[in-house]
Amino acid sequence: MVERTPRTVLMEMAGLPVELWRVILAYLPLPDLGRCSLVCRAWRELILSLDKTRWRQLCLRCPECRHPNWPNRPHVEPASWREALRQHALASRTWSQNGPELDSAACLYLFRRRKDRRVWHVGAGGELETLRGALTVAGPYDRVVLHPGVYEEQTEVVLKVPVEVVGRGKLGEVALLVSIEQQCPTARLCNLVLMPAWFSPVVYKTSSGHVQLDNCNLEGGQLQVRGPGTCQARFCSFGQASGAHFQGVALSLLESCDFSGSDSASVTVEGPPISDRNWACKHLVALAKSSTFVAASAGAAAAAASKYPAEEREGRESYPGAQEELCRKGGGWDPGRWASGRREEPFTEGTVIEDSHSESELSEGEEEGEADDQDAEGAPRCRAVRKLPHTPHGLSHMLEQTPCSAPASPPATPPELCTLQQELQRDREAQALADSVQGCLVRGCLFRDGKGGVLVCNSGQARLEGNVFRGLTYAVRCIQNAKIVMLRNEVCGCRASGVFLRLSAQGLIAENNIHSNAEAGLDIRKGANPIVLCNRIHSGLRSGIVVLGNGKGCIRSNQIYGNKEAGIYILYNGNPAVSGNHIFQGQAAGIAVNENGKGLIVGNVIRENQWGGADIRKGGDPILRNNFICHGYCDGVVVGERGRGLIEGNYIYCNRGCGVWIMSSSLPQLSENRITHNGIYGVAVFCQKDSEGAAAGDGYFAGQGAGGIGGVAGGAGGGGANENFNEEGELLAWESDLDSDDERFSSRRPVGVALLEANSISYNGVIGLYIKSSEALNVVGNVVHGNGGAGVALLQNTQLCRLVANCICNNAHTGVLVEAGCRAELRGNGIYDNGGHGVSCRGDAQIVENDVVGNRGCGIRAMEPADVKILRNRMQPVQGCGILVLECVKGLVQENVVYQGRTGGAKPLLHQAPDNSGCLLLNNTLVFSDRRSVGQTDPPWALENPPPRPQFEGQLSAGPSGPPAQRTVAITARISARVESGCHSNGSILCTIL
Repeated sequence: MVERTPRTVLMEMAGLPVELWRVILAYLPLPDLGRCSLVCRAWRELILSLDKTRWRQLCLRCPECRHPNWPNRPHVEPASWREALRQHALASRTWSQNGPELDSAACLYLFRRRKDRRVWHVGAGGELETLRGALTVAGPYDRVVLHPGVYEEQTEVVLKVPVEVVGRGKLGEVALLVSIEQQCPTARLCNLVLMPAWFSPVVYKTSSGHVQLDNCNLEGGQLQVRGPGTCQARFCSFGQASGAHFQGVALSLLESCDFSGSDSASVTVEGPPISDRNWACKHLVALAKSSTFVAASAGAAAAAASKYPAEEREGRESYPGAQEELCRKGGGWDPGRWASGRREEPFTEGTVIEDSHSESELSEGEEEGEADDQDAEGAPRCRAVRKLPHTPHGLSHMLEQTPCSAPASPPATPPELCTLQQELQRDREAQALADSVQGCLVRGCLFRDGKGGVLVCNSGQARLEGNVFRGLTYAVRCIQNAKIVMLRNEVCGCRASGVFLRLSAQGLIAENNIHSNAEAGLDIRKGANPIVLCNRIHSGLRSGIVVLGNGKGCIRSNQIYGNKEAGIYILYNGNPAVSGNHIFQGQAAGIAVNENGKGLIVGNVIRENQWGGADIRKGGDPILRNNFICHGYCDGVVVGERGRGLIEGNYIYCNRGCGVWIMSSSLPQLSENRITHNGIYGVAVFCQKDSEGAAAGDGYFAGQGAGGIGGVAGGAGGGGANENFNEEGELLAWESDLDSDDERFSSRRPVGVALLEANSISYNGVIGLYIKSSEALNVVGNVVHGNGGAGVALLQNTQLCRLVANCICNNAHTGVLVEAGCRAELRGNGIYDNGGHGVSCRGDAQIVENDVVGNRGCGIRAMEPADVKILRNRMQPVQGCGILVLECVKGLVQENVVYQGRTGGAKPLLHQAPDNSGCLLLNNTLVFSDRRSVGQTDPPWALENPPPRPQFEGQLSAGPSGPPAQRTVAITARISARVESGCHSNGSILCTIL
């Protein structure tokens, strides 16, 4: 149905309906359509309504222009065929802008020509027979029309006057076997097939003038442009062994070109843009900015303005089977799980620890104590009185942040991805790069089925916009102080890395879709320092982004998902800033830091990865701060052999395995993290050797550690990988880069012992802090709360483990468990309301100045073969003894205060086995509810002088309300002991995955 406007009604009144007018006007040629559009507004609207019919025919029939969206999207129609034809007409005149002003009527502005311009016909039926002869007689700005045929020149052809060479007929009917050198200000070639002559591989070259190529094919030859020369190539095809080489150009444009079957880089941009400019530069700048990023940013911003859920759905749609797999395994990203308000069953898959210890049942002593204190109907015979209050201790503010049941929402709201416009508004350097147009602009081109796409080197500059790179060995290489801007390109199916930057390369890589590459999607090394914003990097056969060999870079607001190996891999002194990214659904770790890698990793959402959310090993020393590491199928954070780093203020929750897994010979600093609702342990410190891990089938480092991880070291990825990383004779000698001067992101506080400080470890499936190691550990100022097993379990450790000023409360079983052969120091802790004993010890321990109150079993239980010193503690049991010393226990129990938990209990407050002669009890105070006491007459019924432990220097009356990353806890007894055993010199310690 045609909309009837006053003007259409007017035309119908003239005698014919509008539909018939359109049929008649569809036969008019282009000049007549232009004249008709100037008659009146009604005629203009009628002419414009022919966009899908006559204007489309005129655009497609033009021999100088292909489909406006060729070669990437020829199936998609442009917004306006008339506008596409207009833009083509304007672009086709760029080459002649340097000529004298043309005289023509205003209505023929687009089609004007000089009155003295001649047309020379060459070939069958023409006045001339050879191209050389035509160029000899042609005047400035004349047109040379070549009739169908093959034209071969045996020597180089020199263009000395501006001329236009056009082939007649369909593309392919006119072929030139020539080598042309341009020595004039401007020239244009159109509708030709260019092949190199026998004596030179160069088809066309210019070093000062401007050349425009429209709808040409280059077969086996090279296009060479040197500054201050310029080039504009539109709708051209570069076949096998063909390409374009730009050296020192100030500005050149390659638009809608097809590059295929190249033996090397299809486009090479070399050398810095020279300061000299030829006449065409200002016109090329106008053409470049007419449809470049600045003009298109509004549409891009609208497409990216959707919030996180929409972006998440987009990522999942690109990852086939991800939703079904997540539903089947039950560990997917599901905010509704929190909203249900109930505690989920602990995950049953993940890391497995083989030992005989189990916290699933009460010990024999606990069962007996419970039976003695209940009658036949199961009700308690007596009740506690005068329970010691302990809530106002130094870590009570951290308990307020942890509700007593499953939270109604995640610990905090994960950050949403920023749009590119938001990123550019806050980053002036990135904004300047996005707006810059200099060097070579490659826009809307297709690179396929060859070795290389674009190579930018030796301080060259290039801008790549809206291109497709498919089926190449590599898509883009930027090296040797070069600068590149990549916007909205698609890079897929590369046999090596997709985008490769090295040797101090810089630039902006934004809103690209990089996927399905055989090696890393983005490879940054050797001092390269790009800005990587808002890309989708996914479905790679190895890692998403690799940073190594002193590589740097700012990596922000990217979606990195579905890669077979680590989403971001940092090694060999790589040192990027990684922030605000969403890294999810990877088949390995989310972020891996290895081989002395560093990095500042802040504010990322790392979720649903098959292995650790963050994996740090072999000298890796990152800063991991304020990240959301959740819903992983294994552990949240893994710190492997010789791993280091500052892990601070992160939210680590709902992972199937452990929240944090720390292996021996590592020295991490865990500070102010919230580790909650993980399937197994909150924090596990464990020792496991290579032979054990390899036997269990751990392939993460067994298959990659020697041959390259994430597509880095080569060897494991076949010939493509070796070709990529050894190209141009580069040796894999990253060890020379390890002494980097850039320490901007290194951990600032050196430690000699692994440190856990001010963390909240709560509601994990089994034990809060599990220690089965062989090296020293400091645990200072943590809250271990509400876990499904013991609060802290020390099962194996010959080195000293210090627990200082922690709050260990409301755990399902024992507060602190120290097994035989372990060395431990417990000082200044508050151990409250646990389901088993407060402290159960079989090893060598110093238990000094702790408050042990409200635990279901004994306050402190020492069993064979313990060697203990229990000094100046305050305790109040609920059912068992305050201090229980069994047979063959050696040590000293002195100056402790034991409060009676309830009246009428059968258990004594202080009990030593009758045949025990190795433990000495001195000056202990027993306080009973009826005020009968031993050692004092008026017992205090509150924990004071000092108040309930733990206590801190300069503690405020009310705890701070900010998140963990914004707080600083000043701990009195700062531990700085050295690790006696040192680090292992070789061998990896692996995590066993079911």
